[in-house]
Amino acid sequence: MSVRNRSIRALGLCVFSPLVFAADVPGSQDLPAVARQVDAQIVDYRPAEEKERIYPLGAIRKISGQLRYEGQALARGQTTAITYELPADHSSSAAFTATREALQAQGAQLLFWCKARDCGESSLWANEIFGNAKLVGADSQQEYLLVRLAEPQANSLVALYGITRGNRRAYLHVEQLDAATPLGDLLPTSATLLRELKSTGELDFPALSGEPDATWLTLISRGLNLDTTLRVSLSGPNAEAWRQALIEQGVRAARMESGNGETQGLHLHLIR
Repeated sequence: MSVRNRSIRALGLCVFSPLVFAADVPGSQDLPAVARQVDAQIVDYRPAEEKERIYPLGAIRKISGQLRYEGQALARGQTTAITYELPADHSSSAAFTATREALQAQGAQLLFWCKARDCGESSLWANEIFGNAKLVGADSQQEYLLVRLAEPQANSLVALYGITRGNRRAYLHVEQLDAATPLGDLLPTSATLLRELKSTGELDFPALSGEPDATWLTLISRGLNLDTTLRVSLSGPNAEAWRQALIEQGVRAARMESGNGETQGLHLHLIR
């Protein structure tokens, strides 16, 4: 092949290569704690900025012009936001799941997790919470997650929002807030514990190695009683004490068994 023909061929490859049309927003970069999904491209990037953020811990709705939700995590600190557009014909669900699982593998604690219409209106999440109209889509095609990173980043929150729009374009929005002051105690919702148990088959509480804690006892019992068809086994140094305490909180004894695994703290395993 002549030099001229090779040059023409190379030019053709450049013109039709998707990489030419799928470049990241200039100056953008990934978050160290959140791995990018294959072939995803950054279409919106907001670098670290000091601000106060309110992250809902419940479905959102608007009443008389005011946002309403059951709970919230309030913090001030350096906040970075990234919106990825996923490859054509890819749904946001797979990217959301892979990112969630990676965060959990790093020890992140789930604080709130909702899916589809359980989250409320997509337009409210997009416009009111994240300020990005690209994220407006069908309520049935959305998923939201708020996690607290593990030590030594325990004062950092990561929010994920996945949406597949009506035109089949899919986006994954990632936001990290590094709090300026200690976050203190942040507890998951009971519904989130149930969703995690049903999705992963496990609930792990390494810090709950002592006698049953009243706050956690209420959260876990409420989560289990949101679906009374589930059965679990309990393991840990004080698993039997937790089992008896959960029975006293209204969880039927027949739904709980004693596990035989050695764990650092309380561990629940879903019996399928």
